[in-house]
Amino acid sequence: MQIKKSPKANLENYSKLFMQLGLVLALLITYLAIEKKTYDRVIDDLGPVVLNMEDEEEQIELEVVKPPEVKAPPPPTPDKIEVVEDEEEVEETIIESTETDEDEAVEIEEIIEVIEEEEVIEDVPFSIIEDVPVYPGCKGNKAKLRACLQEKIAKHVNKKFNADLASDLGLAPGVKKIFVVFKIDKNGNIVDVMARAPHNRLRDEAIRVVKSLPKMIPGKQRGIPVGVKYSMPIAFKVE
Repeated sequence: MQIKKSPKANLENYSKLFMQLGLVLALLITYLAIEKKTYDRVIDDLGPVVLNMEDEEEQIELEVVKPPEVKAPPPPTPDKIEVVEDEEEVEETIIESTETDEDEAVEIEEIIEVIEEEEVIEDVPFSIIEDVPVYPGCKGNKAKLRACLQEKIAKHVNKKFNADLASDLGLAPGVKKIFVVFKIDKNGNIVDVMARAPHNRLRDEAIRVVKSLPKMIPGKQRGIPVGVKYSMPIAFKVE
């Protein structure tokens, strides 16, 4: 007798359905596992713990163990000391005195006389000379002697200079100037006269007039007679 199965009773027809249900169930379990919330575990405070050690037998005694004492090493034995007998002679050092006896003659080397060279001072400008040259007839202190020298030289030039010479040279009208430079040497003489003028004849006239100045007492620098450089302008008007 052959057993006939109903087509509905055949489970192979539902294999796909079972597989889908299993997959959905697995996804659901995974989702629930991910979404599950967890909380930190809190342990309630148990309060202070009191240990009562009433029994003397239960107390623990700690024995303090002292570290062993370290003994210092013995001092090193001294080197052998040699005893020197007093009989040995000790050489004494004799210090000679450097003082000379009164009776002892002292030799003095020959003294060489050094001749100092005389200091040579160059010519000094009139503006910074310590003692100005003295013009004949000038007296007083340094300031008065300086002012007197300038005044006497100016009067001498105005008196001796030929002012009419300018009108004969055909110069243009106006004020003309001649610049003169000369030196009063250490003997008081007038030397090294130079002039610059609009015309050679005016230059020669200015040199002639300045050379006619009288001999003076020379100027001094640090008490030594020196040459003194002097410069002045000569002005005149041509009409």
